[in-house]
Amino acid sequence: MERILKTLSRAVALLMVMPIRFYQMFITPYTPPACRFTPTCSEYARQALMKHGPIKGFILAVWRICRCNPWGGSGYDPVPDSFSFKDLRKGSKCTNKHPKQSK
Repeated sequence: MERILKTLSRAVALLMVMPIRFYQMFITPYTPPACRFTPTCSEYARQALMKHGPIKGFILAVWRICRCNPWGGSGYDPVPDSFSFKDLRKGSKCTNKHPKQSK
C-alpha cells in the first residue's frame, strides 16, 4: 500500500512539473532575467515538487513565490532537504551568497 501511495505521489508531482517545464522551455527564454533568488522560482518549484512530493512541494513553491517581492529577500535559497510546516513560521532561510562563492 505504501509503495502504491509513493508511486501515485510521484506521478502527481510529475504532472505538476509539466507546466513548469513548459514555462522554463518556451516562455523564460523570451523574458528578461529578473530573479531575486538562486535557483529561480520555477526551478525551486520543480525541485521542491520532485524532492518533497505534490503537497509539501506545492506549499514550498507558493511560500517561495510569496517571498519573491521587492521587500522580500534575495540570494541563494535552495530547497531544504527536510521540511515541516513549523519551518514556514521561522521565515526564510536564504543566504546572500551561494556556498561556492568565496569571500
